[in-house]
Amino acid sequence: MVNHPKKSGFTLVELLVVIAIIGVLVGLLLPAVQAAREAARRMSCSNNFKQLGLAMHNYHSSYNKISPFQTGSWSAGGSSFDAPTANNDYNLSHLPGLTPFFEQQALWEQISNPWDTGTTGNPSEIIQAMGPDPNYSLGDHIAIGNYDPYLTNIPTLRCPSDPGVGLPAQGRTNYAANLGDSFVFHNGWDVISANGVPWRDGRRVPQLKGTSRGFFVPRIKGMRFRDVLDGLSNTICMGEIMTGLNDNDVRTKAADVGSGNNYGGDLKNDILECRGFIDPIRPQFWDTDNHSARLAGSNEEERGFRWANGRAIYTGGYTIFPPNKEICGNRGATGSGNYGFSSRHQGGCHVLMGDGAVKFITDSIEAGSGSTVIDWDSDKWGRASQFGLWGALGTRSSKEVIEEEF
Repeated sequence: MVNHPKKSGFTLVELLVVIAIIGVLVGLLLPAVQAAREAARRMSCSNNFKQLGLAMHNYHSSYNKISPFQTGSWSAGGSSFDAPTANNDYNLSHLPGLTPFFEQQALWEQISNPWDTGTTGNPSEIIQAMGPDPNYSLGDHIAIGNYDPYLTNIPTLRCPSDPGVGLPAQGRTNYAANLGDSFVFHNGWDVISANGVPWRDGRRVPQLKGTSRGFFVPRIKGMRFRDVLDGLSNTICMGEIMTGLNDNDVRTKAADVGSGNNYGGDLKNDILECRGFIDPIRPQFWDTDNHSARLAGSNEEERGFRWANGRAIYTGGYTIFPPNKEICGNRGATGSGNYGFSSRHQGGCHVLMGDGAVKFITDSIEAGSGSTVIDWDSDKWGRASQFGLWGALGTRSSKEVIEEEF
């Protein structure tokens, strides 16, 4: 008789059991890996904010003032877009002035010197120092052969958790100036006279300072740390924002109430006016399928799309709604409106306090009793914020005493 050796091996059942066990282990491990990666990205995002806080303090040490928001150069005649009269039209954000203080000296040299749009050195092709209008569209850039500084993506201004990259954005940023708890009188054109000279002694300047209660005041130069009477450690300097993905996300694409003016228009009387445009099935997005949402601006006008532009949609934020709520324009995407803070992190967003500390604010932070009207009467300017702890953190001199942990 011939004895055949018995062959060893897995049965089909055993193989399926092993595969199932491996699948379970991978399923358990993958969330942990993703959580570890997000923790690292969140730490990197926080470090970027610390760099900006240090830059702001070094700026103040050098110039004895805060980096201004929505100021810059102006020409009384000619186009702000085309050489040789091109200028930034009082629209620079708080970030260009900080560039030499967070290791971007080369970029600052480009911005602070004249820019030749041609190849011949002809004076008619020269854009003055501090750049052209940051409202340049991509088409405007092509027309002059590109103004490179505005198109530059700066790693320090980007949160690694935000996947937004590339066109139709220009240079993106995830870090916006805190403009307080009221958008009334923004974008601040009411303090610019017909010939471009600020009305320093006029009626609008005290109104703008009164209703612009944040760390930054649009179109007002010379703000200092001493103006933050509530204390640097109790006042938000900057907050985190998401950049748009052209997906109609309510946090990055603004809806539009369709009327109003720089005084806040209809939106100041009902800050919930855009909420009816949200898709009830997908509450993170606007209801465009049923054509109920009136969206503001082109696909180039979304949150964080232009780091050098001082319009609130790009680089400003308000402490009215808690983090990660919808944004709403009052007169198009680049006009005044309720633009809050947001992030791709789970459950909240980072803020940079005036003293340089970085805090993580949760979506559930106390934000007032639910008032839907912006209280902007002159006799209320020095009073406590109507938007609770969140509003108190956003105002610089409203006499709030913060006793809660946040």
